[in-house]
Parts: sequence; structure tokens; C-alpha cells
Amino acid sequence: MTNIVILVGNLGADPQSRTTNGGTDVTTFSLGTSRPKRDSEGKTYKDASGFTAKDTEWHRVTCFNGLGRVMAQHASKGMLVSVQGRIHNSKWTDSEGIERYGYEIIADDVQFLNRPRQADASGEQGELDD
Repeated sequence: MTNIVILVGNLGADPQSRTTNGGTDVTTFSLGTSRPKRDSEGKTYKDASGFTAKDTEWHRVTCFNGLGRVMAQHASKGMLVSVQGRIHNSKWTDSEGIERYGYEIIADDVQFLNRPRQADASGEQGELDD
């Protein structure tokens, strides 16, 4: 049996990094993927602007160590990326005693599909010029 997922979407926010007590670097980010909305007959339709209406799903992605450091250093909100990894589900009890379930993608590989932002001499983030 295999657990493989491939997602292509945009980062919903800048990646967040932390280091565990054991020294493992962990970086997380949200990834938005979209698909056409469908009406009750299963047909796609246009929004008020004339574009195909879309449904967006948000996925929590976790990267470890080297991959996490690369994401923290080079990725930013809005970037288009491809993520390959596996689906991981968790179960926990919250502070009110309610059992909760969550799903995340544990990334094995992330490919940047547009250019990462580069810091200029002033430390400001900006797009690369061609």
C-alpha cells in the first residue's frame, strides 16, 4: 500500500519555523488548491467577473530539517509550489476534553513553480528582475 500525495497550489502565508527540543527543524505552511465550482447539475459556471468560479481547499504542509530550512528561507505568501509527500492524520484531546482530528501533508519534496523573492541590499523583499 502506498500513501502519496501531489499538490500544486499557492502558499497562504509565509512559512513558520521552529526547532524541537531534540534539534529537529520543523517548518509549516498552508497551501491553497483550487478547482472549478459546480452547480446542482454538475456544470461549471462563471462568477460576476466572468471567470470560472473556484472552490479553494487549504492544506497544512509540514517540512523537516533541510527542506524546512529551504522553505523558511526562500518561500513566501502567494508563491506557486508543487508539494510531494504523504497524508498524515492525528488524533488528540483538546483542553476542553474534546477529541479532535487533523490532517496534514508531510512533504518529501517541494518545487518552486515561480521565482522566490530575493532580499535586496536594504533587506526589503522584492521580485527578481529579468
